[in-house]
Amino acid sequence: MSIEVYRDTWGIPHLRAADAHELAHAQGRTTALDRAWQLEVERHRAQGTTAAFLGPEAVGWDVFARRSRLADTARRCFDALDEPTRTWVCAYVDGVNDGLTRGARRSPEFAATGLVPGRWEPWTPLAVWLSTHILFAGFPTKLWRDHVVRHLGEEHAELFATDGPGTSGSNGWLVTGERTATGAALIAGDPHRFIEAPGVYQQIRLACREFDVVGLAVPGVPGLAHFGHTGTVAWAITNAMADYQDLYRERLRRTDEGGDGDGDGDGGVEALGPDGWAPARVHTETVEVKGGDPVVVEVVETERGPVIIDEPDAVISLRYPPRVTHELGFATLPALLAARTVTDVDRAFDRWVEPVNVVQAADTEGGTLHRVAGHVPLRHRDNRLRVVPAWEPGHEWTGHHDPMPREPVAGVAVMANARGLASPLGVEFAAPHRANRIAHLLNERKGWTAPDMAAVHTDTHLASARPLLALVAAQPDLGLEAREVRDRLLCWNRRMTADSTDAALFAAVRGAVVRRLAQHPALAVLAEPPAYPALFQPWLALVPRVAYALETLLTGGPVPEADRLAAVRAALEEVAAAPPAQPWGATHRLAPWAALPDPGPDPEHDADWPGLDGDHDCVLSTSSVPGLTDRSARGPAARYVWDLARREDSLWVVPFGASGVPGDPHRRDQLPLWLRGGLAPVITDWNQLTEEHEEHHDHR
Repeated sequence: MSIEVYRDTWGIPHLRAADAHELAHAQGRTTALDRAWQLEVERHRAQGTTAAFLGPEAVGWDVFARRSRLADTARRCFDALDEPTRTWVCAYVDGVNDGLTRGARRSPEFAATGLVPGRWEPWTPLAVWLSTHILFAGFPTKLWRDHVVRHLGEEHAELFATDGPGTSGSNGWLVTGERTATGAALIAGDPHRFIEAPGVYQQIRLACREFDVVGLAVPGVPGLAHFGHTGTVAWAITNAMADYQDLYRERLRRTDEGGDGDGDGDGGVEALGPDGWAPARVHTETVEVKGGDPVVVEVVETERGPVIIDEPDAVISLRYPPRVTHELGFATLPALLAARTVTDVDRAFDRWVEPVNVVQAADTEGGTLHRVAGHVPLRHRDNRLRVVPAWEPGHEWTGHHDPMPREPVAGVAVMANARGLASPLGVEFAAPHRANRIAHLLNERKGWTAPDMAAVHTDTHLASARPLLALVAAQPDLGLEAREVRDRLLCWNRRMTADSTDAALFAAVRGAVVRRLAQHPALAVLAEPPAYPALFQPWLALVPRVAYALETLLTGGPVPEADRLAAVRAALEEVAAAPPAQPWGATHRLAPWAALPDPGPDPEHDADWPGLDGDHDCVLSTSSVPGLTDRSARGPAARYVWDLARREDSLWVVPFGASGVPGDPHRRDQLPLWLRGGLAPVITDWNQLTEEHEEHHDHR
């Protein structure tokens, strides 16, 4: 093979090969060398086998992965791929397998857990993609709405509607040439995800005779699905907040007949559908647990989909598009690499399935694109709101939305998960604050350049503070200390900067208000969640739900206005008695997730991780859970600026670095840059790169 590996000063891999298949092999191999531990964790997550080396805490996920049939769905989707895409994916998998053993020798996590690197199957990248995105659309929110309706009534089904902690969002914007300094478009943004170490995005360059593309890859998946720049066209996505997964309440009964033959079921199962009782597929699987007893899982699949909750009071199945259609959209990936124009990108995304995204693109000829891509089924509105009864007619899928929404771009286009382009496809969207703020900043002037975009990425204005501050201003007859708190908040500039003591004061008052509202009799009835698996409990916890719906709950809902005022008054008095002595960043600290405790900063001690600017509804969206913790587990998993005038003027950064190997100099070298809102240059001149030879992998 004629594969060449180069690195820039940040250790970012630039790969060059003779053709697309050699390049896919190189991408897989280089990713395995740089991130072997991450790849193997993701493979085991997709298969439901993580508890075998991570222990009992991983059992909940493994049971869900087995019950939801992630691996089996990936196999079916792989088998349905067209031959060129299947061959291309196989080349990537061959590369992973080629580099995995060497990469594992560089990663001490394998020895720490006793894990031996395994072998990737051709369908494994599709399984990794499914595992990464199965909770992306937030179907557990339907469990929460059921809970709310049961206790508060139908009229409050959407009371807590918000971009809550269980979903993933992003900021993205396109500035057309008439508003830039160069006369060519700029595309910029930042995907908001749970911050993981190593990072969920991998900066990479892929070059061969057919194409030369820079972008952000998902480790374990070939190509550049979300963010890329081919030199003549660039694209980016955000979560469309569409609803495309359904939950069905099932009625099951046992029969004397055996299962479906692919397991060890003790008997058959039938499920009640609109046309009566019908056989369900059933078998058992065993989850091995390090340091614990094996867990036997009965896997049941009805005509609606796999049963993901099997409790005495609730049997619930999940219906999701790839399981039904055997399509995941992977044919889009090689087509994007070969794209030259906006039309090419548009055509590639016509085949996209999951997750459902808003796509923006621009090319060097002045073309622009702003559309939704993905598969959203057509069905009754009740399906989109909550769990629906499987035995009642009218809840079937009757096709899918086609064509998907799109709109022309005039000067500026913003995508930030708010209600808008994708409104017909969803139920819950992000509050409009991020989208409105980005549009306001971009429309303030013309002559934008790529470096200017950092100021938008890092904006910390908190528009969602307004309802709470209005109730703060309405407080009469406060004591001296509480009046001082009130007056400070009313003079505050509403910026959530890490060095601001006023931001810390606001956060303290907000948290106290959240806790009091959650304790109010009108909402406290929701405090005891249904007895669903622990995996779904974050969607069912009352305090986070109150925190993210605070604007709504302070301006309406079941808590009377007088009680809302009283809650704010009590919060002011509570905080006045012990005001925060340190700025916002003292408690608003990065709290990344890692499969193993990090050998660097101790995740159990806040002070070992850096303080952060921003807040949930800021453009710089570093989310915490008001009323529960100021620590931030979710934020910008990358930042990018694609310049269509000169690709080499593009910029990017990730929270940690290019390497996932402890001790590697590029493991965390981008963290200081990310923290201050800086961006690293995208290097495209091969003469500015350093060629890497095989032996370097063991010594970098």
